[in-house]
Amino acid sequence: MKYLPAIAVLALVSAPILARSGDGPFTIVESGQSFYRLGDAVKAVGDARATIRLAPGTYRDCAVQEAGDITYQAATPGKAILDGTACEGKGALVLRGRGATVDGIVFQNIRVADENGAGIRLEQGNLTVTNAMFLNSQQGILSANDPASTIRVDRSTFSGLGYCPDGGSCAHSLYIGDYGALIVTRSRFERGTGGHYVKSRAARIEVTDNSFDDSAGRKTNYMIDLSAGAIGTIARNIFVQGKDKENYSAFVAVAAEARDHPSRGLVIADNQASIAPGVDRETIFVADWSHEPLKLANNRLGRGLTAFETR
Repeated sequence: MKYLPAIAVLALVSAPILARSGDGPFTIVESGQSFYRLGDAVKAVGDARATIRLAPGTYRDCAVQEAGDITYQAATPGKAILDGTACEGKGALVLRGRGATVDGIVFQNIRVADENGAGIRLEQGNLTVTNAMFLNSQQGILSANDPASTIRVDRSTFSGLGYCPDGGSCAHSLYIGDYGALIVTRSRFERGTGGHYVKSRAARIEVTDNSFDDSAGRKTNYMIDLSAGAIGTIARNIFVQGKDKENYSAFVAVAAEARDHPSRGLVIADNQASIAPGVDRETIFVADWSHEPLKLANNRLGRGLTAFETR
């Protein structure tokens, strides 16, 4: 009987194992290839457009997307968990390809040395996030600047996020740089641990039909901070401000740091805002540093709340 060298045997065995669908938890839907490391699946996609499906499980894994347009999809929503591991000291997913979609994935316990550990670190391109959860990390989503692109977040949960050390820069539940647009719909923000719930420098925003429950928050700041100004709409949201605040002076802040973008005509309408039961204070619903005409209408405000203040 003729025997093959050991290296040849390994090549014959390992190649089909790596490629055959169903072996690893990370499967490229279009090709059927599956991998044991998420980063290997991302590299196999390269500059193409593809879907990587994550099998149910908890993975101490992360990935960097350098190119392509990739959808990261949980086979069962809420059952694919990226836990506690950050690539490049940044996040569980570091995205700098043409674009990305994240559907049904849980990101939790992401912390890094510079205190900016995020479930998703977005460096460029469009991003769509649906049915995702960001839990108990320094930040949920953190972006760089890309004025030509749009970020969409729908039906997602941000809980136990944020960090604001004395004398240091803060982390936030959702922290967006100078993007073209930020659209956040039908999502929940709760139990913040510092910073703002939504901090955005995007030129255009749509924040609609969300809940912001700060009743169990700790050392939190604004619910929404449009720190460089923005146009768009904040509507049909429910806000509850809790007791343990670093800054309780407003729920929504407009252009508190700069006037890089116009805010004229920003619509803030049909929201419900209140202070948590048992908390006795007075504060402002919308604080404005832009000195441009905003459109406030039909906001239902609880006790202790004044609708608007120019600062």
